[in-house]
Amino acid sequence: MKAEDKPPKGKHIFGTVKVGTKGQIVIPKQARDLFDIKPGDQLAILGDEKQGIAILKEEKFQKLIQEIIKKTQGE
Repeated sequence: MKAEDKPPKGKHIFGTVKVGTKGQIVIPKQARDLFDIKPGDQLAILGDEKQGIAILKEEKFQKLIQEIIKKTQGE
């Protein structure tokens, strides 16, 4: 991979995954390690029809929601 092909700092490409017959995917080990995803963790799945799907650890999602609430309430 050439330097110009590398993602920007803080961005990562983990490869591709295959969706199984039950709609399940395996999160690549590099991604699980980087984002500290362990068996039993709750994940939030967010979607945008134009941009796609995002996966967040549930506690990060809760913090994001709290920040949004504070901003909308003018705090």
